[in-house]
Amino acid sequence: MNNQDIQSIVQSVMAQLQQKTPGTPQTAAPTVHGNSGEIPDITAKAPTLRVPNPENRAAYEDMMKSTSARIGVWRAGTRPLTETMLKFRADHGVAQDAVLSYVDDAILQEMGFLCLESKVADKDEFLTRPDLGRLLSDDSIAKMKAEAPAGAQVQIVVGDGLSAKAIDANIRDVFTVCKQGLQAKGYQLGKDIFVKNARVGVVNCIGEILRPEMILLFIGERPGLGTAESMSAYLTYHPVQGTVEAQRTMISNIHKGGIPPVEAGAQIVSLVEKIMTQKTSGIDLKL
Repeated sequence: MNNQDIQSIVQSVMAQLQQKTPGTPQTAAPTVHGNSGEIPDITAKAPTLRVPNPENRAAYEDMMKSTSARIGVWRAGTRPLTETMLKFRADHGVAQDAVLSYVDDAILQEMGFLCLESKVADKDEFLTRPDLGRLLSDDSIAKMKAEAPAGAQVQIVVGDGLSAKAIDANIRDVFTVCKQGLQAKGYQLGKDIFVKNARVGVVNCIGEILRPEMILLFIGERPGLGTAESMSAYLTYHPVQGTVEAQRTMISNIHKGGIPPVEAGAQIVSLVEKIMTQKTSGIDLKL
C-alpha cells in the first residue's frame, strides 16, 4: 500500500465523520440585551389581580389596595399558582430573617444609645425562653446603674424584639419626632437605652432599677407575611416587677404601610401627656 492509497483512505474516513457530525452554525446566536443576570425580587412585586373575570372587579381592586393579605390569588386546579407559592415562601424567608437578624450597629452608634442586653444568650434561647428576654443581664444592670441617671420623667427604651428590621426601618424618624415633642413639652428625659434580645417585659426590670415616672418602649413586632418592618410603642406608667400587660398603653403597626413613623411620633407625644396627667396607663387610661 503506497502513500496515495493511505491518503485516499484517510480522506474517505474524514468524509464519513463529517456527514455524522452536525454542522457548525454559520451565524452566532443572537445576543440578549437588557438582561442584567439578576433575579427580580419577588417580594417587592406589586399585587396582581389573579382571578379571571371577577364578578365585581372594582370591589376586588379596592380590596387589593387596602391590604397586603393574600386575597384573590387564584389556583391551578386545587393548587396555588407557582408565582403565588414562590412569593409565599419568599415572604416567609423575609419574616425569618427579621426575627433572626440584629439591629444595625451603625444606627445604635449614630443615635448614641446606651446598649444593654437581656439574659438571653442567643436567638434560639430568645425564641424558646421569653422569660429571659424580660430580664437584663447582670453586666447590663451594672452598666445601666453606672451610666443612666435614675428618676427621669420619661425613660425611652428601644428593643429589637421579634423584628430587628422594624427598628432599622423606623426608629430614626419616630425617635426624632418623639424626643423633640417631649422636650418641647418640658419633660425630663433619661439616657436613651437599647436592649438586645428584648421582650416587652424588660421595661419592668428597667423601671425597678431606674424608677422613672414612665417608660416609652419601641420594639419590633412579630413579622407577618405582609411586612417584616412593623414596630410597636408601649407606654407604661411606673413599671416595676409585677406590672402586667393590661397596665400598658400600646400603638402598633408603625411602618410605612401602616401608621407612618412621623405620624406615630406625634400620637405618642399626645399619649405621654395624657398618661402623665392621669398618672396611669393601660386599661385605666381615659383616651
